[in-house]
Amino acid sequence: MSRRALLPRLAPAIGLFFLAPLTAEYLMGNAPITHIQNLLGLAPLYGGGALLIREFARRTGRGWPAMMTLALAYGMIEEAFVTQTLWDSNWVVGAHTLEYGFIPELGLAGPWTLFMVGVHTVFSISAPIAVAETLAGSRRTTPWLGKIGLTVAGVLYAVVALGSGVAQAVFGRHASALQLIGAGVVIAAIIVVGIRLPRRTTDVTLLPGRAPSPWVAGALAMVAGAVFVLLYAVDPNGFTPWLAEAIPLPAWLSVVSYLTLFVTVATVVVRWSHRAGWSQAHRLALAGGAMLTYAWHSFPQRNITPTVPPTQPTSLAEDLAGNAILTAGAVALLIVAALRLRRPADTSTEQALSRDPRRRDRRR
Repeated sequence: MSRRALLPRLAPAIGLFFLAPLTAEYLMGNAPITHIQNLLGLAPLYGGGALLIREFARRTGRGWPAMMTLALAYGMIEEAFVTQTLWDSNWVVGAHTLEYGFIPELGLAGPWTLFMVGVHTVFSISAPIAVAETLAGSRRTTPWLGKIGLTVAGVLYAVVALGSGVAQAVFGRHASALQLIGAGVVIAAIIVVGIRLPRRTTDVTLLPGRAPSPWVAGALAMVAGAVFVLLYAVDPNGFTPWLAEAIPLPAWLSVVSYLTLFVTVATVVVRWSHRAGWSQAHRLALAGGAMLTYAWHSFPQRNITPTVPPTQPTSLAEDLAGNAILTAGAVALLIVAALRLRRPADTSTEQALSRDPRRRDRRR
């Protein structure tokens, strides 16, 4: 295959490879745009993980339930082994991430663990996949990589993940062997669930009524995203917030609120997706709401992610300017993706499936 033909074929995969870390770290406000050179180190971790998850689900005929389950496993791997933030109270100097709701028996903090679970499952992996698939048009549910591409993505992910994990174990304040074993068992169980979820079927019983407008789905994502990021405060004594606008709740109530939020949103989305009219526009709206949550979140939050090698901190003006650029880029990307959906070739299949429930597959 010529280079001219190869690049278009790989374009969706390359896009996801870089969109995942841009969303996870830069759009959120953790990393400043002035440190964009670190994207090359972050892409194998976030982008490689997102590609492996997406390719497995699409190659095996599975859909969003499997992808989000494996995204949960990805998040647990990153936080328990790669960065070990679940166990390291000094991950961000002065943030006291483990003091808020610390559970001595487990050596972790409940609110921080649930916060990171949601961060990676929804924002780091699922939202970038949904946007990249929308941009892929007619190739939305088809594999993007061959054996060589999958091997490269897997090797890059493994090298960066193992390298970071070893560095944390050698130089950082790392977890005990018992904690790592326990985390490994939980992660293995999540992966087993993800790979054993049923494949999409062509015979689906729809619930009564029609799915709401994609705008409603986007609004749900924005509201749920706002609650998600505002629930997290880090200081159990004075409730010094991660964000100035954070909701100061006792740690136990924060845990209950997170679990309630997860169950409520999942239930609503599953029910909507089992109604006539549910389409890729709804999935894009949910992903867009998540990305826009990160966009506004970046402005009140100062950049806090440690960089390797260490770099000079950015000024407030640099932070705000960078956040504005990234927000504008995210909005522009979502507009392009929405326009992509308006092409007849990309919408005809979804419309046909909505009209005839017997032909509708599990494309959620």
